[in-house]
Amino acid sequence: MKNSSEMLTKYIIVTGGVLSGLGKGIAAASIGHLLSSKLKIIPIKCDGYLNLDPGTMNPFEHGEVFVLDDGGEVDMDFGHYERFLGVTCKSTWNLTMGKVFDMVRKKERRGDYLGKTVQYIPHVTDVIKNHIFQIVREETPDLVFVEIGGTVGDIENELFLETMRQMKEDVGRDNILYIHLTYVPIPYGVSEQKSKPTQQSVNLLRQRGIFPDIIIGRCSQFLAKEVKSKIANFCDVQPNAVITGLDVENIYEIPVVFEQEGLPDIIHKKLNLYSPPDLRKWKKLIENIRSTKEEITVAMCGKYTKLEDSYASIIESFNHCSAHLKCKIHLKWVETTGLKDASFLDHIDGVVVPGGFGSRGTEGKIEIIRLAREKNIPLLGLCLGLQLTVIEFARNVCNLKGANSTEMDPDTPYPVIDILPEQRKIIDKGGTMRLGAYPAILKDKTIVRSLYNAPEIKERHRHRYEVNPEYHSVITEHGMIFSGASPDGKLVEFIELPDLRFFVGTQAHPELKSRLEKPAPLFYGFIKACLAYKNRLPT
Repeated sequence: MKNSSEMLTKYIIVTGGVLSGLGKGIAAASIGHLLSSKLKIIPIKCDGYLNLDPGTMNPFEHGEVFVLDDGGEVDMDFGHYERFLGVTCKSTWNLTMGKVFDMVRKKERRGDYLGKTVQYIPHVTDVIKNHIFQIVREETPDLVFVEIGGTVGDIENELFLETMRQMKEDVGRDNILYIHLTYVPIPYGVSEQKSKPTQQSVNLLRQRGIFPDIIIGRCSQFLAKEVKSKIANFCDVQPNAVITGLDVENIYEIPVVFEQEGLPDIIHKKLNLYSPPDLRKWKKLIENIRSTKEEITVAMCGKYTKLEDSYASIIESFNHCSAHLKCKIHLKWVETTGLKDASFLDHIDGVVVPGGFGSRGTEGKIEIIRLAREKNIPLLGLCLGLQLTVIEFARNVCNLKGANSTEMDPDTPYPVIDILPEQRKIIDKGGTMRLGAYPAILKDKTIVRSLYNAPEIKERHRHRYEVNPEYHSVITEHGMIFSGASPDGKLVEFIELPDLRFFVGTQAHPELKSRLEKPAPLFYGFIKACLAYKNRLPT
C-alpha cells in the first residue's frame, strides 16, 4: 500500500484519558500542522455514539455541528482539522459507532458473513479497519491521524480502541505511533503538579493492549522536569516523549508549544519521516492577536449562549479577523429567549445573529435586528439570522404585519420565509436538509461582491427554509438588496441594506471555511465596519 511518494502510509493514533474535553482534536490538528509542510495528511475521527452523525443532536449535547463541502454533518473537531491542516475534509472521515453498526447490519443482511455468527471481534473491528484502509486507498496520504473520541475506560469506544490495537500488526509497528492525551492537575492549595491521573489513565490504555509512544499532559503550567521523569518511569516512555499540553488563551499557540517541546523531532524519528515545521507566518499572525491596537464589543444574540462550543466556528472566525486587523474582539453573549431589555446595544459595536432552529428566542432576535437597523449598528445575520432579518424588514418596512416563517408560525398571513419545496415530503430529520457547499452569483456593486471580489462563490449551508419567492418583489421594492442568489435565481443567498454601515445577511455559514491565514470575507468586512462604527467614521 504505497502513496505517490512511494512511501508506506504512516499512522498516528490519538487517544485521551482522565476526563473528556481535554482537546484531543486540537492536539491532533496542531501536531498535523507541524508535520504538514511536506506531507499529505488525512484526519479520521472515530466517535462512540450510536447516531449516524451529530446532525440531529442539540448543541448542548455535542456542541457545534460542523458541515463539510460534501454535505456531511460531522464532529466539530473537523473544524480544527480544516483550520490547522488546510484540508477540505470528507464525511467518510468521521466514523461513528452508529455508522459502523449500520455497515455491519447491511453486510449481514446481504449474506456477506456466509451464515457465521456476527461478533464484535473480528467482524466489527474488521469493518472499522477496512473503512480506514479504503480511505487510504482513495486519498493516498503520507500520514493518517486517527482520533478516538471519548475517554479510555468508556464502554462506547472500546471497539475503536481494540481496532487501533490490531492496526499495529496490519500496518507494521514502525509505521504507527500512539499518542495519549491526559490531564495533569495542580490542586488548589497544593501548588504541585500531580501525575497520578496520567499514570492511571495510561494503565487503562495499556490494559487494552495499546502502549503509548508519546504522552501529552494537559496542564496550566509547563510540566516540571521531575514530573516528566515520573510519568516516563511509570508509563514506560522516554522523558523527552512526555510533552506539555499547555493551557493557552489562543489555540493557535498550541503548535508553537509542541514545537518548543520537541514533539516533531520525536515523531520524525519514530516514523522515519521528515517534514520540518514552518511557523513563521503562523507566529506573526499570533503576535498580531497579542499586540492588538483597538478593542470592540460584538453582541452574539442566540439561544445556545450557555455553551460557547455551539458557536465554535464563529468564535474562530473572529480570532482570524483579529489576527489580520489587530483588533481585540470582546463577545457579549445575549440570550434572546424572553428578552426584555435591549439597552446593551448602547455599549456594543456590532451584532451577530447566528443560525439555529425552532421558535424559541426568535422574537427577541427580531427586536434586536430592528433596533440595530434603526440605530445603524453593524449587523451580520447567519442562516436563521438572514431569515429573521427579512422577517423584521417585512414587518416594519414593508408593512406586512404578522410576517413570519412557517417554521415559527404555520398560520402566518405573510410567510416571507417558507420551507424549501423539496423538503415538504421529507420525514427523516437526519441528513435531509440543504447541506454542503452551494454556488451563489453575486450582484455587481454590492457590499458582498466587494468583499468576496468574485462574481461567483461557494459557501456551506445547513437549513430547510428560504426566503419565499412570492415576496421577493415587495421586499426588494422597499430597498432590501438580494446581493447573492442561486444560479437559477430562485434562492436568496445574501441580503443587504445599502444605506447602512453594514447590514448583511447570508443563508450560508461562511464561518465554516474561515482560516487563520484567510478570514471569511463577510466576517472581515463586518469587523471592519464595527471598528468604523466605534470610531464613528463615515460610511
